[in-house]
Amino acid sequence: MLKGKEIVLGVTGGIAAYKAAEFVRLLVKQEARVHVVMTRNGQEFVTPLTFQTLSGNPVVTDPFALTDETQIGHIALADLAELIVVLPATANVIGKIANGIADDFLSTMVMASKAPVLFAPSMNVNMWESRALQKNIETLKDWNYHFMEPGEGELACHWYGKGRLAELGDVLERMEDILSPKDLKGKRILVTAGPTQESIDPVRFITNPSSGKMGYALAKVARRRGAEVVLVSGPTSLPFPRSDIELVSVTTAEEMRKAVFAHLKDCSVVIKAAAVSDYRPREISRAKLKKTASSSSLELERTRDILREIGEKKGKRILVGFAAETEDLVSNARKKLKEKNLDLIVVNDVTKPGAGFTSETNQVKFLYPSGEVKDLPLMSKEEVSQLILDEVVSLLKRKRK
Repeated sequence: MLKGKEIVLGVTGGIAAYKAAEFVRLLVKQEARVHVVMTRNGQEFVTPLTFQTLSGNPVVTDPFALTDETQIGHIALADLAELIVVLPATANVIGKIANGIADDFLSTMVMASKAPVLFAPSMNVNMWESRALQKNIETLKDWNYHFMEPGEGELACHWYGKGRLAELGDVLERMEDILSPKDLKGKRILVTAGPTQESIDPVRFITNPSSGKMGYALAKVARRRGAEVVLVSGPTSLPFPRSDIELVSVTTAEEMRKAVFAHLKDCSVVIKAAAVSDYRPREISRAKLKKTASSSSLELERTRDILREIGEKKGKRILVGFAAETEDLVSNARKKLKEKNLDLIVVNDVTKPGAGFTSETNQVKFLYPSGEVKDLPLMSKEEVSQLILDEVVSLLKRKRK
């Protein structure tokens, strides 16, 4: 979502200004176009040359600057910006904008722009808690300006409390949130992710290499687009995607089945991205199995087919399934699409480089009940998630009609 976006970053005079340099690097890595505006006090902490080197664009410091020697600088950037981020945001700049004071390039540009503005405050805890600042923040929130909540901990001034700059990853996520369409608002979506584990004995189990990355990306993007999200996840090492997603952690296929059906009633969309074990040991040994012979056998039994059960009870819900295949992708996916009563199936060849379980990317095909097949190129799992949810939005519109 940040790729190709025109982002204006305002850097003000706080000790956290040094973190703004890393923030520019992260934005450039996301392929955003970054334009940095620095206040006079901001330049006391980091030089403009640092930001020019990292962003690849000139840094604006002069309130009377012209762009291309013809356009008035603050008006040109105000029009160009798709999102303005003030990081760090001091009490001073928040107060100025809340009270209509435009006495430098940054405050003038913010007030001249119709782009969304996100403030990431950083300051002493007593300043953060002051009534004047909190009133100014409430005023700006009433005017639809956006704010990051500062973190709590030891501050640069050696006080302890609220006032630390929010984590940069959280700021990026909030930016994605602001720029995302809210076309899933009012919908409740259930996403399953990760593998399941079926115990053999207290120290061994049957599982698969699923990392959960696809399901977690789907949950995060759905929440950005306004949906309420329930994420039912098998064991993964991934960080919790967002604090405003309801996470239900499970281990076995049966636990996942129970969790899914416990939350199914209120969900209008179900996306089954989990790699659920098809088999489990018929009996689980209470003690660790010892090496006593050159070979051993393990009797397995089928687990219950969660996707088929949902398909039988789906009603007016949208149901999206996944198929991880190694051969005959289209024929195997078509069979699953029909047997499980799906509205869409996403299939990939897990033997292809960049499209396996643990990779950051995926290359998939979309198959529809009409027989249509849509081939997608290799892309990030977050980009795949956006396209899947585009299809979900289209399916929901068709169902309404």
